[in-house]
Amino acid sequence: MKLRFILNPHSGKLNGNADKISALAAAIQLNFPGADMRLTQAPGHATELAREAAQQGCDAAVAIGGDGTINETARGLVGTATALAVIPHGSGNGFARELGMPLLVPEALARLQKPRPTMCDVGRINGELFLNLAGVGIEADIAWQFMEQGKNGARGMWPYFKIGAKTAFTYKPHMLRVQTDGQPEEFMEPLTLVFANGRQYGSNFKIAPEASLTDGELDMVAVADAPKWKLALAAPSFFTDHWRPFGITQTKRVKQARIIQPGEIVYHIDGEPRKTQDRLDIAVEPAALRVWLPCL
Repeated sequence: MKLRFILNPHSGKLNGNADKISALAAAIQLNFPGADMRLTQAPGHATELAREAAQQGCDAAVAIGGDGTINETARGLVGTATALAVIPHGSGNGFARELGMPLLVPEALARLQKPRPTMCDVGRINGELFLNLAGVGIEADIAWQFMEQGKNGARGMWPYFKIGAKTAFTYKPHMLRVQTDGQPEEFMEPLTLVFANGRQYGSNFKIAPEASLTDGELDMVAVADAPKWKLALAAPSFFTDHWRPFGITQTKRVKQARIIQPGEIVYHIDGEPRKTQDRLDIAVEPAALRVWLPCL
């Protein structure tokens, strides 16, 4: 097999550590002798490296990192014969979990020895690709604040937790006009509105437990702006496959959608925050990306 491994050296526990990166490179060569490994150098670089791998006829580009690195890699592979493979090395590892990849690197490498190719849907929001989830609401707002604080060096789980805890008590949902698949507009004011290709944010927190990467649809999940005690009691249910008490969520399967919210809209793409004005257009592209599932 002709493979290119694309590694984000600042992902997960690597944090730019040269010894850890060298150990990872050695493990790759042990399992895939002669494999090409490239380190990303800036945002968007993984897309360039993946596109180059496709042009060179690689069987797969293997993204090593979190959901952001995986998303960037996929952008260079959509519509090509080169598959996306994943070695999880982020924090939540949502997409890797959806593919059934082991979270330990040696085991993940071993399970890619005899991969199972399949075709995977992708989503688009205002033209940008997402693999797992995209949406608006409280989590997009938290992601934006976290990004802004990160410019001043505030990274890690503790700053994220503090931002999340504060926002949970101050966030005010926006009134949205939502149209799906050409149907009449609905007015809604959700705590969050998610378009799910996969099931989870990561760490097995399943916002859309019935979603599938291969069904040609997105699960549109609206989380109600319920009283805080209801949300707190319902929170453990998101780590299960079906149980959702109190009518906290409503799910609808869609192929395309439009969100109208006059003024600034904060949204996220696989956890990465964005801003736009007035309108968001969301659609699914069925079977647009070849992916490698781990061997059984």
